[in-house]
Amino acid sequence: MNTAEYWLQHCAEEMNLADLHFGHGTDNSQDEAAWMLLHILNAPLDGSFQDWDRQLDDDQETRLLELLQRRINERVPLAYLTGTARFCGLDFKVTDQTLVPRSPIAELILNGFAPWLKNGSLEQGRALDMCTGGGCIAIAMAEYMPEMKVDAVDISAATLEIAQQNVIDHDKVNQVNLIQSDLFDELKESQYDLIVSNPPYVSAAVFEQLPAEYLAEPSAGLVCGEDGLDIVLKILDASPHYLKKHGILVVEVGESAETLMELLPGVAFLWLEFDHGGDGVFLLDYEQLQASHADVKAVLEQRQYV
Repeated sequence: MNTAEYWLQHCAEEMNLADLHFGHGTDNSQDEAAWMLLHILNAPLDGSFQDWDRQLDDDQETRLLELLQRRINERVPLAYLTGTARFCGLDFKVTDQTLVPRSPIAELILNGFAPWLKNGSLEQGRALDMCTGGGCIAIAMAEYMPEMKVDAVDISAATLEIAQQNVIDHDKVNQVNLIQSDLFDELKESQYDLIVSNPPYVSAAVFEQLPAEYLAEPSAGLVCGEDGLDIVLKILDASPHYLKKHGILVVEVGESAETLMELLPGVAFLWLEFDHGGDGVFLLDYEQLQASHADVKAVLEQRQYV
């Protein structure tokens, strides 16, 4: 009765009965139960665990039940309860100061942004992770594109403290440079082969309707203005100045994609498709950004941002 398999099924059933929402690293109760159980067993989250007949001792059972009850009662992402999240095959420290990493951009990182990022750009190239949060995208880029130097920018000092710990934990101190900045303000004349951003893009109206698990995350990392596009438009406006002529910009805008296309019908957004789920991520190259700059500027001026 106290095998890992028993507790896996028990936790999954209890979470289903509690009608929890899943979307912070898992999308179903079975996977979330496995994550919870493997955390208690101090086992890797890479799918290698096979010892489902293993017996849990009394202490492990107690800690598992406590974790399960907190997940049910507090309605927060499991990552906040365990203090860790997995992204791009890597483990990261998270707190309630940071969003839980879950971007489909992970798939692009694992593929080296092929075929859009030219091979030569990977050799001593430079990348920018704008709105880095806990540093997961920046560190993953450094891990899977080891020739790249990565600047990771965020406005929040508290968030950058978590990112700094993750940089140290993954031994990327010499490759990832953390910068506190309001978007591009502190970057001066830097030029990048690749700019990636998963900025706040949730509209105020959508945020109010989100499940409790999302409301537990820092709202500043999710919400951005009435339609969610304040920061996205600023990134579009500034990126041509910071992107090399062969470079690309990749930005996640999630459910705000339709609104963005309505605002900028003349922009040739390439909406990327993913083998493992996810959408709302566009790609533009330098020439496309230059061609769209006047349209972006006009929208910003209408909003009185400039």
